[in-house]
Amino acid sequence: MKRVYSQFTAFCLLALLPLSAFAEDTLNAADTGWILASTSLVLLMTLPGLAMFYGGLVSSRNVLSVLMQCFAIAGVVSVLWLTVGYSLAFGEGNNWIGDFSKVMMSGIGRDSVSGTIPEPLFMMFQMTFAIITPALIIGAFAERMKFSAMLIFSAIWLLLVYVPVTHWVWGGGWLADMGLYDFAGGTVVHITAGVAALVSAIVLGPRRGFPQKTMMPHNMTMTIAGAGMLWVGWFGFNGGSALAADGNAAMAILVTHISAATGAMTWMAIEWYRFGKPSALGVVTGMVAGLGTITPASGFVGPGGALIIGLLAGGVCFTATQYIKRVLKIDDSLDVFPVHGVGGILGTLLAGIFSATNLGVFSGYGFAEGISSMGGQFKVQLIGVLATIAFTAVVTWIILKVVDAMVGLRVTEEQEIEGLDIALHEERGYDL
Repeated sequence: MKRVYSQFTAFCLLALLPLSAFAEDTLNAADTGWILASTSLVLLMTLPGLAMFYGGLVSSRNVLSVLMQCFAIAGVVSVLWLTVGYSLAFGEGNNWIGDFSKVMMSGIGRDSVSGTIPEPLFMMFQMTFAIITPALIIGAFAERMKFSAMLIFSAIWLLLVYVPVTHWVWGGGWLADMGLYDFAGGTVVHITAGVAALVSAIVLGPRRGFPQKTMMPHNMTMTIAGAGMLWVGWFGFNGGSALAADGNAAMAILVTHISAATGAMTWMAIEWYRFGKPSALGVVTGMVAGLGTITPASGFVGPGGALIIGLLAGGVCFTATQYIKRVLKIDDSLDVFPVHGVGGILGTLLAGIFSATNLGVFSGYGFAEGISSMGGQFKVQLIGVLATIAFTAVVTWIILKVVDAMVGLRVTEEQEIEGLDIALHEERGYDL
């Protein structure tokens, strides 16, 4: 009799619950509002943040070409993401690639929900990540690639590199199954963009006059303004990746800021010590290194871990920048690989260390489900890094060779001397 009474009581309590309590996905207004804001912040990172950051770093005769490339990539990627990219990245599919169930947002309407936010919003949030990733790569071949080649390369690269890696990590693929920690894009964004940038710089060859001629930025004011937008926008990039307005998002924003600040101060200190003067370019580059390095770890580490990550980001990325340009003499024009690629690699590996809960003030929030040790998590992180590097390098090289056969990759020597603004767009950034 007592058992029957207990079952009846439980049934009555369940009956009093709202229907929404039984739904797998329930819309949450606070979460939706935060991701709406985060989506805007991440798009701000590319337009105008990255565009201005890169635009100020090139010569005055190429500033419009860089701005144009950022805008054009935003347009091309948006269309591809709607038509097929989102479906292949986040459709159910298999461990390697999604399916075509969400092509053109098929079956997804205003009332569709993904987690606690509308699925159209989740799709748009992810679109802003898809936009900035190929836009980062243009920093490697700035001032020497044909506009047509850039468009074709970016479109193919998005579908053949970015989309599969996104599915592996965030779309339920094999790296997600292993327990890879990549909160906001260490592998998906920074390693893919960085490695593709390095391969592109090698395939295209250096700019005319490199390395004998010093390639100076033409407008550091523009670059610093763009860098400031990147710093603020990154709060949406990392904090928004929590996909909720909660403590996880708040902590992600805090550790993002700490790493950025520490990376900037570390780079500045190294320059000051080595060259006698700190530079504005060094400060903003260190900031970006700190931001890129904390990105994969931002949801898994605490402020103490972020401090160490930012410190290492400033030092390691500074060393990588000097090594790539001065020793290897590879003309990665705007240091995409040593900052984003090396930062993404470093941050992804460090996520496996500083996510541990037994490091005192440097502790994080634990390992992935099924992983019980720092060594186990680090092994998964290393596998993710190596797989992403190898896949990106091979496929990027193939794409570049195909595009070169189609339209040619590089502008003529005369066009490079004249500047791409006039040679390719019949416009100039400044009418002095």
